[in-house]
Amino acid sequence: MYARESKCILVVEDDPDIAEMLTINLLDEGFRVEHVADGDTASKRMAQGDFDMLLLDIMLPGMSGLDLCRQARMRAAYIPIIIISARGAESQRILGLELGADDYIAKPFSVLELVARMRALFRREAALGRDARRAVGAIELGGLYLDPVTRAASLAGSALTLTAREFDLLLYFARHPGQVFSRIELLERVWGYSHAGYEHTVNTHINRLRNKIEPDPAQPRRILTVWGVGYKLAEPGAAC
Repeated sequence: MYARESKCILVVEDDPDIAEMLTINLLDEGFRVEHVADGDTASKRMAQGDFDMLLLDIMLPGMSGLDLCRQARMRAAYIPIIIISARGAESQRILGLELGADDYIAKPFSVLELVARMRALFRREAALGRDARRAVGAIELGGLYLDPVTRAASLAGSALTLTAREFDLLLYFARHPGQVFSRIELLERVWGYSHAGYEHTVNTHINRLRNKIEPDPAQPRRILTVWGVGYKLAEPGAAC
C-alpha cells in the first residue's frame, strides 16, 4: 500500500467544483494539496518550485495551461505534469504531450484512474533517480558530454540548453550508442507510456535535439533515422 507519502500536488484549476473534488480526494489519498485558480498566480507559484507534481487545466484565466506547461519544461528541475482538460481531442492531447506534459486526462475523468496515473509517474521518477545514482559517472561520446546527476550537457565544450525531456531522450540514446529504437520503445522507456497515436511527440523531440546538436539538422550525423524501424545515436566513429 502507498504510505502517506505527503507529496505536495499543485492543482491549477479554475472550476471550483472540480478543484474541491480533487482536493478532497487527493487529501484522502495522503497527498498535500495546494490549489490556484488562474494561470498568472500559478506561474508565480511554480517559480518557487517546492511541490512534487502539477495537475494542470488548459483553459484558465490569465496564462493558459499550455503556456504553463511550456514554462515548467524550460526549468532545469523536472516535475511530473498531468494535464486535466475538457479538450479531449487527439490533437490537443498530442500538443500537450509535445509541450512536455507526462500524461493527459480528458474531463470527465475517474479520480481513481487519475491517482493511479499519478502514482505511476512517481514510480517512474523514482526509477529514473535510481538509474542516475547507479550511473553516477558522466557520459562522454564523440564530443557529447552528459552528466546524469547535475543534468549538464555540452557538445565540443559548448553548453547545450535542453529541456528535461530532451535531456532524458539524449541521455537514453547516449547510454545505448548504435542501438536502434522504435518510437513506441522510446515512448515507453523515456516518457513512461506507450499510448497509441502519441508517437509523433517522439519525432518532435528528435527534431528539436537535431536542431541543437547537429551541424546541419537536415543532414543529421548523430541522431540517425533508420527507415522503417526508428532512431539511433551514431557511434563516435560514425558521428564524425
